[in-house]
Amino acid sequence: MTHLYLGLLLFSFLLTSILVVPFIDLLYKLKFQRQNQKTLDFQNKRTPIFDKFHSVKAGTPVGGGALIIISVTILFLFILPILKFSNIFISSNYAITREIEIIFFTFISFGILGLYDDIFKFFGFSKSGFFGLRMIHKLILQLLLAAVTSCLIYFNLRIDFIYIPFLGALKLGMFFIPISMAFIVGFANFFNITDGLDGLSCGLLMIALFAFWFLSNTSLDTPISVFLALWIGSLIAFLYFNIYPARIWLGDVGSLSFGATLATIAILLGKVVPLIIVGSPFIIEGVSSALQILSKKYLKRKLFPAAPIHLTLQQMGWEEPKIVFRAWLAGIILAIFGLWLGIN
Repeated sequence: MTHLYLGLLLFSFLLTSILVVPFIDLLYKLKFQRQNQKTLDFQNKRTPIFDKFHSVKAGTPVGGGALIIISVTILFLFILPILKFSNIFISSNYAITREIEIIFFTFISFGILGLYDDIFKFFGFSKSGFFGLRMIHKLILQLLLAAVTSCLIYFNLRIDFIYIPFLGALKLGMFFIPISMAFIVGFANFFNITDGLDGLSCGLLMIALFAFWFLSNTSLDTPISVFLALWIGSLIAFLYFNIYPARIWLGDVGSLSFGATLATIAILLGKVVPLIIVGSPFIIEGVSSALQILSKKYLKRKLFPAAPIHLTLQQMGWEEPKIVFRAWLAGIILAIFGLWLGIN
């Protein structure tokens, strides 16, 4: 099966490589791109530090995540039936159809939510009196989507535990649902916050997906292994155009979808603890941003010079590629550590 998975990865890479340049041209024609700065953050406040370092990127197309979601979904729907009819052994830890439904519900629904957010931000609807999602509204919708995913996992797949390396399974009962929701919504937002430098979030995601691809193979879960192979191949092709200086960005359509789906895959594989380790760069970025907000609100001062933490590093004089490449190196070490925990 390893040869098959590698072939699917290469096929997905090739298809996305062919489509990405025409897709970038399409985004330019649709004017789906970051406009001239004086950016507004998610609380509709000015973001001067972000603008200081990134105003030169105005005009870069946004929405590349949509290409990856569409490519992976179509390829998966096309390839899985071929595998079945080819008498290739397909194994799964759960009912295959239900497992696939959960993966793609998360992958697509969070993408649609992010796409809506992108549309109102980059088409200037606020100027005509139409306002998009405020932070609280977006959070409520994310919680609703995460609740659906978590309930499907709990009721349809009968998963109600978290596996703790060296200790065994921790049964949670109904408490599994809110804990699962917290991981899904948390990683959706942590990934979204990390997606602030060219190649940062996608490079870290590529490393994380390779780790979970290995774990899915050890778990003999064919649907997840096929999905991850297609996702990795498409992501690598996208990353070629996303590294500094980026020609295209994910947008919320990609960042919300990818963060939530990464958490869902980890939950389905029973690898939540490895997720915390492998995904710790996303967690650090998200927590630094949350602490900054809380400090400014309650202590009336900044905890960091800028948040998330990659902006602090820029404020200290680190160049953008230096931050990204060192984050990738940290991600590789953390992925190895997460794998070590995951296979125990």
